Amino acid sequence: MITCFPAKQGQLNKLDGKDKMKNFKANGLPLLIGSLPMDSHEEATKLIFNYTPEIPLWVQLPLYKEEGMINQFLPGLPGFTNGIDKNFLDTSKPEFDEEFLAFFEEYLSVSESETDMGASRFALSGTRAKGFFEFLKQIDKKNKPFIALKGQVTGPVTFGTAVKDEQDKDIFYHDQLKDAAVKKLAMNARWQAKEFSRRGAVPIIFIDEPALAGFGTSAYITITKEDVIQSIEEIVQEIHAENGLAGVHVCANTEWDMLLDSKLDIISFDAFSFFDRFILYPEMIKAYLGQGKILAWGIVPTAKATLIEAQTTQGLVQLLHDQIDELSAKTGINKETIISQSFITPSCGTGSLDLDSAKRVLKLTKEVSEAFRLP
Repeated sequence: MITCFPAKQGQLNKLDGKDKMKNFKANGLPLLIGSLPMDSHEEATKLIFNYTPEIPLWVQLPLYKEEGMINQFLPGLPGFTNGIDKNFLDTSKPEFDEEFLAFFEEYLSVSESETDMGASRFALSGTRAKGFFEFLKQIDKKNKPFIALKGQVTGPVTFGTAVKDEQDKDIFYHDQLKDAAVKKLAMNARWQAKEFSRRGAVPIIFIDEPALAGFGTSAYITITKEDVIQSIEEIVQEIHAENGLAGVHVCANTEWDMLLDSKLDIISFDAFSFFDRFILYPEMIKAYLGQGKILAWGIVPTAKATLIEAQTTQGLVQLLHDQIDELSAKTGINKETIISQSFITPSCGTGSLDLDSAKRVLKLTKEVSEAFRLP
């Protein structure tokens, strides 16, 4: 009988997110969400540097199927079967038990020693994460300091409810596979943070959780808040182990109380469309910001081209100021403090847009940030 391995305790870096946040300020800088509708990783990465030179990120190009937010993180999991029509984890394979034990042996070896993570299954694949390696290549060529570098992994709820076992059951409801998937995502996040730290930058790793927009509905009725937070915080723990900042991105509404009360350092939300839902938790937001944590305001819409085209920098800046004024009034936190603990972002990624619309989103994000930071 194979049992699940518990999360490690004791060997992680003692510096937690709260301590790091005392020294890191977002100060209204622009930050992006990972995807772009392009076919060149080199050109996409150059575009990122043009619009977010202070805190760039590596890009995912969903034009390539293997770079989808699920496919990108599948290799290395026990039972992984690269099917013609879908990817799944097959526990019925005769070699599954052997693969499962090998996975956890490598996990323990990498997490408990100085074993090179880059040579392990916990490093992203060069064929499925070309954007990451192109990003490092261009970072190294620039030979300049950055305030921070941003990466991302797919969140455990989104991943665990999208990947199936051989019986077409979500692996989030399969204890062994869920445990392996969470640890795989956590170590992928830690490896990214380690690579960024090696280049002298503060690592920022986002956990992308679009599925949390459906939390509490019938589709996820058996998933509890405890399930969500325990899974996310295992990933947060590994990011913190490399002195990184852990963020979560939800591209619509969710039950924000569970995230505001977690160990996350950054919460990214759709301020353009769902600020009225987010502001329903003023006391929890006050406590969250009181710990020096950060809000990433998704003030630039990404839903459709016509909506994007209708926006102006001035209009979005005014909307953002109105929202922050309201937050300040409801929490008693002065506006300058809120701004110092805020990033300016698009409401979601731009991978599903046409390229002109995606570039306009990047342009608006940069311009809103610049105007917003003016005294």
